Amino acid sequence: MNFDEFYRDDKPLDKLIYDGGFCGILRTIGCIGDSLASGEFETNDGQGNKTYHDFYEYSWGQFIARNIGSKVYNFSQGGMTTLTYTDGWADHWGFFRADKLCNAYIIALGQNDIKFEEGLGDISDIDLNNWRNNKRTFAGRYAQIIQRLQELSPRSKFFLMTIPRSPDDEQKTAVKDRHREILLEFEKMFPNIYLLDFRKYAPVYDEKFRENFFLGGHMNAAGYLLTARMVETYIDWIIRHNMKDFAQVGFWGTDFENISEKQ
Repeated sequence: MNFDEFYRDDKPLDKLIYDGGFCGILRTIGCIGDSLASGEFETNDGQGNKTYHDFYEYSWGQFIARNIGSKVYNFSQGGMTTLTYTDGWADHWGFFRADKLCNAYIIALGQNDIKFEEGLGDISDIDLNNWRNNKRTFAGRYAQIIQRLQELSPRSKFFLMTIPRSPDDEQKTAVKDRHREILLEFEKMFPNIYLLDFRKYAPVYDEKFRENFFLGGHMNAAGYLLTARMVETYIDWIIRHNMKDFAQVGFWGTDFENISEKQ
């Protein structure tokens, strides 16, 4: 066996993988997001009005679950914002309960927030000692989700997804770049945070891409499957380049984790 392939100096999405790679060591994954994390399809009511439907079995999270054999939760819904998530929706559905805690969380929020919130806030909106004091900006609410889950499951890993590039106007490009900048700050601010920087490494979602992988303003089934493979490939890349960070994944959430660290 030639290990050169394992140690290769590559970029996150240089070579798409189809078996999940080391993403498979994460046995429970929570996907926190909006319609694009929920397998949402668009149709119409027969009168030309669009209707939207979450088909979770087509979400990229469930494609990942079937591919690697892990338990993947959809902590997501069409139209989701950080405001909706933190103002009772997640609590209502029990997503912070002990039986729903995960090895890893993939957070794909912001597409809807940037439509309604000017500026998005910044890291000064965050109280590192008490998330309840965070300001009610996008940055403050997004950080609240991370902080609250880290209180409950301090060794879980978090993968934060930036917004892929598309042929946007200058204003939309600027706010999506700002979204990415905030997530980059979170990567520095909190432990166990990794960026899924689709804005930098994913293909541009241009007209040709949309012809193949979109159904109206949302993805089609092939688009969600492709996203699953890109997420798996990116997480495999992160694990391969940070093996020590994931070496004790089998102990996370057990009574043995502290003993193992001391040995």
